[in-house]
Amino acid sequence: MTWLERVAETSAIVEFQKRIHAGGHMILTGGSGSSLSAVCAAAVQNDHPILLVVAHLDEADEARDELEGFGITVAKWPALEVLPGETSPAVDLLGDRLSLLRQIEDDDCPAVIVAPIAALMQSVPTAERVRELVRVIRIGTTVDTDEFATWLTEVGYVRVETIETAGEFAIRGGIIDLFPPGGAPCRIDLFGDDVDALYEVDLATMGSDRRVDSIELLGVKIDGASSKNARTSFVRALPDSTCVVLGELSEMNEQARSYYDRVADADGIFSPSDVLKTIRDHAHIVVERHVYGAASGDDSALEIPARALPVFAENAAEAVAELGELASDHDVLVCVQNDGEAARMGELIEELIPGATITVLVQYIHRGYVWEFGAGTRPIAIVPYHELMHRYHTRRRVRRISGSKALDSFVDLEPGDYVVHRDHGIAQFTGLRTLKSKGAQPAEEYMTLEFAKNAKLNVPVTHIDLVQKYIGAFHGRPELSTLGGKRWKMQKERVADAVHDLAAEMLRMQAVREAIPGIRYPADTTWQQEFEAEFPYDETEDQVSAIRAIKKDMTGPRPMDRLVCGDVGFGKTEVAIRAAFKAVEFGKQAAVLVPTTVLAEQHERTFRDRFADYPFRIEALSRFKTKKEQTEILKQVRTGEIDVIIGTHRLLSKDVHFSDLGMVIIDEEQRFGVEHKQRLLEFRTTAEVLTLSATPIPR
Repeated sequence: MTWLERVAETSAIVEFQKRIHAGGHMILTGGSGSSLSAVCAAAVQNDHPILLVVAHLDEADEARDELEGFGITVAKWPALEVLPGETSPAVDLLGDRLSLLRQIEDDDCPAVIVAPIAALMQSVPTAERVRELVRVIRIGTTVDTDEFATWLTEVGYVRVETIETAGEFAIRGGIIDLFPPGGAPCRIDLFGDDVDALYEVDLATMGSDRRVDSIELLGVKIDGASSKNARTSFVRALPDSTCVVLGELSEMNEQARSYYDRVADADGIFSPSDVLKTIRDHAHIVVERHVYGAASGDDSALEIPARALPVFAENAAEAVAELGELASDHDVLVCVQNDGEAARMGELIEELIPGATITVLVQYIHRGYVWEFGAGTRPIAIVPYHELMHRYHTRRRVRRISGSKALDSFVDLEPGDYVVHRDHGIAQFTGLRTLKSKGAQPAEEYMTLEFAKNAKLNVPVTHIDLVQKYIGAFHGRPELSTLGGKRWKMQKERVADAVHDLAAEMLRMQAVREAIPGIRYPADTTWQQEFEAEFPYDETEDQVSAIRAIKKDMTGPRPMDRLVCGDVGFGKTEVAIRAAFKAVEFGKQAAVLVPTTVLAEQHERTFRDRFADYPFRIEALSRFKTKKEQTEILKQVRTGEIDVIIGTHRLLSKDVHFSDLGMVIIDEEQRFGVEHKQRLLEFRTTAEVLTLSATPIPR
């Protein structure tokens, strides 16, 4: 018998199932952690779907992930994360809503639907309107190009030259490219008006990819007609047998009122009272952890027998020891998110609490709890691995990211931005203007640039290649160049000389590196594989490519000197963490050099979080540490007691000595001064060097 089957036999859950079947009302009190997901999973019945309503967007994501772990068919009804009239909602969210409506209309309702309260307040198209928003194209059918283009425009698609994002279409003769929300980019190949072939499209090359038999197109203007008769409540679209579970009603009401108060135009938005009135037409269960007053005496109220987990120690070894103590009188279930965490948890149990009876299960649980069964039966402790190790991560709400083509930097220019003109220097972009040419030539569009002393220069957009956005190594206003002056020319000459010197130095360094053998790290160990598998997110293709290249460098015959360039939030830190782990596991030290104290503190927390259950020591050296603390840290770096040291330019001081430095990670190298760069050059002859940057650096 699984632990969920044991939970399903609890009296509160048995009564819950009866109320669902009978279509009644019920109050559930108590509970702790993520116990509500277990309640819904244990009580679900195929002929009576459950709508689980929560207060917050993130709660909906967490509940969906937890319910999927129980093997239940679950869907999320997403909220359009904008206020009416503010801006257009994300096309993928509109597509997800319409797709679920279609599924419900086809009598294929998921066992559980999770929705934040704001999503229920936003109206949906009626069943008739949904049918108008859907079109299926099959091979052999007929498509009138003009009529089809009109329909696409009416349901919210935008006509473009080349599709790049969801909600766009392009027509070129007998070829129609489309990017439907919730689906892959596709191509309709016409022979006359007949559909000759259907393909998926590779956005990177715009070439035809896999052949398909049919394409279902969903509209992206989900509300459709402006008439209120074309809109309804999502709850009314659900089967009559649906049971609605309202999690934490008081918190939900507060969030609903807050959302409704921010709406300037309530057209298409239902009030909290309207939503609750609609819900009362279904069997509904109200969940409140704390019930006061008359409600506490309600005969229909039952208590969820779940209580909070004990708080585990911050130290990993102590936390595992406490887990062993908990197992003496509880059935302990540790829930991990992947095979890497499962393997590591097994090692920790065998090493620190051998003989303890603990079950490790790959299943996502956001917050742990203890489920009580009454006298004579051991309770079950549901312990998430991240809670045991104090490694909390926000589950990412993944948005579809389409491939796109490179755009010129001028597309991102806004009036007031600083730019660099190739021949005249630094200026401020003030806007675009149309000027008439002399004679019969048509009017032409110009960029207006303002230089020092209010001098202005109009640059034809046809010469945009002469202008690029200014990217400085500091925040603030750069000094404008003098239009027609000699200073810019002299600056360019000095830079050319400096580049020549830098190139000579780099050639010298490269020659030295070619003559010095590298460390040649071994292939990935079991620990390395487990460590990487514990990463709670899916790696991007760029991350995988960068990690593969770094490992190739580290196992090669020459010292590594690699640059990883990517925008903020693209996962450079995780790439660096894996490289550092490989170095310290081999017995080397790793130094992480950052430009600011705040960044040093952030990296210290991130590295400690990822290294939490491995026997490596992470420390940071910055002005936040006292003089005494800095002295002790430097001593331990010198003796090799610290494996990863993170710090600002303080790490480049002459009193910093390493026991066995094997890896130097430099974050934003362009923000360090000339003296610092000279010291950095020394590292490149003795250690593996990995540079991270959000700004492209000439290499």
